[in-house]
Amino acid sequence: MRDDDEDKDTDEDLDEDFPSGDGTADGEAVITCPHCGESIEIVLDAGSGSRQDYVEDCEVCCRPWRVSVHYQADGSADVQVTSLDE
Repeated sequence: MRDDDEDKDTDEDLDEDFPSGDGTADGEAVITCPHCGESIEIVLDAGSGSRQDYVEDCEVCCRPWRVSVHYQADGSADVQVTSLDE
């Protein structure tokens, strides 16, 4: 069983690893598919780290893109999507 002091230390460690500014991080972004040009809303996961790089398929044309996410100190996300072919 954990006591309150241990829980507090763990929360503080996570805050250092994943700063979220005022506590609100972007949870979604609207991007443009580099293949078909459609605007698509994607879900972001701030809990996966302040820098992320992964592959996701377009829900319209089904072609893959590389998604790069960088969370700023204020919780805002800079999202870049590029063709996996590049």
